[in-house]
Amino acid sequence: MKGLRGCAGTAWEEAISSRDRFLSGVIMAVAFMANPDPLLRAAQFLLFWGYAAKSGKQQRPWFTLLVMGGIVFFNLLVPYGRVIAVLGPFPLTAGALRAGLDKALTLEGLILLSKACIRTDLRLPGFVGSLLAESFRIFEGITRRKALITPKRLIQGLDELLLELSAEQSLLAEHRGFLEEVKSESTLLGRLLLGGALALVVGLTCLGFLGLF
Repeated sequence: MKGLRGCAGTAWEEAISSRDRFLSGVIMAVAFMANPDPLLRAAQFLLFWGYAAKSGKQQRPWFTLLVMGGIVFFNLLVPYGRVIAVLGPFPLTAGALRAGLDKALTLEGLILLSKACIRTDLRLPGFVGSLLAESFRIFEGITRRKALITPKRLIQGLDELLLELSAEQSLLAEHRGFLEEVKSESTLLGRLLLGGALALVVGLTCLGFLGLF
């Protein structure tokens, strides 16, 4: 059981059930994508980063910046809107820059949110819910181990990732009853923490619609 508890991570994780974490993640994702203000969406992105770190998920800032930079770069290759600079034959336009930043922020923000709100012991009711939960668990397991895959050891890293993922799935299946028993409900502290997290994210979206920033 010690290994399973190790997968759960910090006290933050132990206080909040997988179901409540997932449902709050869905609400936060909708609020994040609906926020019309780019600065407030950036603030939500930073909150997601903090939530993922609090959940015990290690982050690699350089990798995140590299992915976001790549998304912005490829958007700039299709210029539209006001020209703000010219680099050789390539005009840099405000419309393409803003669209690239928005896409990069959205993609990485949702990835961070999934790390914070999807856990390996997630259970959803019904056949469709079971399939969705299994897909989310696999996705979470892959993102947690993506550091194993590097350009120099692509095949070996992929093989190690799949082996570890298979072993974890077998362990979870073996002790499914135990997991459901110890993490079926959030504690009072967990609900307060989750309510505060939701209030911050949804509140920033409300401010975006009110145009206060």
